[in-house]
Amino acid sequence: MMNDFTVNMNEYLPLRDLVFNTLRQAILKGELKPGERLMEIQLAEKLGVSRTPIREAIRKLELEGLVLMIPRRGAEVAKISHKNLQDTLEVRGALEELATDLACQRITDEELRELSAAEDHFQKVVKNGGTEIEIAEADEAYHDIIYKASGNEKLVQMINNLREQMYRYRLEYIKDEAKRGILVHEHEEILQAIRIRDLIHAKTLMKEHIDNQEMTVSQNLVEEAEATSEVGKKTRKR
Repeated sequence: MMNDFTVNMNEYLPLRDLVFNTLRQAILKGELKPGERLMEIQLAEKLGVSRTPIREAIRKLELEGLVLMIPRRGAEVAKISHKNLQDTLEVRGALEELATDLACQRITDEELRELSAAEDHFQKVVKNGGTEIEIAEADEAYHDIIYKASGNEKLVQMINNLREQMYRYRLEYIKDEAKRGILVHEHEEILQAIRIRDLIHAKTLMKEHIDNQEMTVSQNLVEEAEATSEVGKKTRKR
């Protein structure tokens, strides 16, 4: 069943973009659950729009990996699988290591100040009990400065192409409250290594940072699958 999300008509954007942003956020926030069918008629009625912008939004979400088209079933929210997680974070890890390498060599004093400020902001959001979305956005802002400091526009473009899928896994990781303090510590260590331009150590820290995310989310997926299986067994016994 769909949750209570609506289109924000105050945004100065074309209707198709408003609908896309609304559905994207609903998926990322878990308001539209993995495996949930996206029925054009129901979504159009819920959001008060025609089926055309709904159809366009679903196609765009499919391109970003957030929606799957299933034969004889239609569109549904893509499930978070271990394979997709591994594939995405393997690519992200390689790109992040390269960005960190280049940032160590090219980062300016101004960008170092921006990175330090972004880390301070991230700490405050975590300490003040920010929402999962707020923490994820603060985490993303921190990494964006490292990408920019690499000075490689093609690299930044490649990372941006993965942004939506990366964000989804980032949000899954942040849902584990026990890991938020670890994130703060990892950010601090990476910042210090970049500040002294210790290229090898900074790359190692970034690799560990991404690996920790993969391990945690993978474990969460296993636990969720086991819990679902157990519920299924109990239901069949009744």
